[in-house]
Amino acid sequence: MSIFSKIAAGEIPSYKCAESDKFYAFLDINPLAKGHTLVIPRREIDYIFDMSDEEIAEFQVFAKHVACAIKRAMPCVKVGQAVIGLEVRHAHIHLVPMQTEKDMHFGGQKLKLQDDELRSIADSIYKEFQALYPAK
Repeated sequence: MSIFSKIAAGEIPSYKCAESDKFYAFLDINPLAKGHTLVIPRREIDYIFDMSDEEIAEFQVFAKHVACAIKRAMPCVKVGQAVIGLEVRHAHIHLVPMQTEKDMHFGGQKLKLQDDELRSIADSIYKEFQALYPAK
């Protein structure tokens, strides 16, 4: 079981930003920018392009909804998306609030945020997600 599966199952704590029965979004603890969020399928799958057409379409729509919540919660020009995923063998999308394209440089310096700030950011994104997409 991947670390991301354990996070989605609640076995490892995370800073939850959004969730559905199929997907889970949480803050990256080594973010490129405040609000940097990871979106994962709850079903453990290593390679995003091994997902069925229907599943990847749902995954992207969920990521779009999370990005909309991030944009409302965090001051940014746009929310960038990247799928790189070699470090954890579980498909995931990075959503990064951007002021410039340099904010998407994964080889650059990561932020070090305190627990209370991470919690506050995650709560803000979660509230915006709930406001935009209330549970049915």
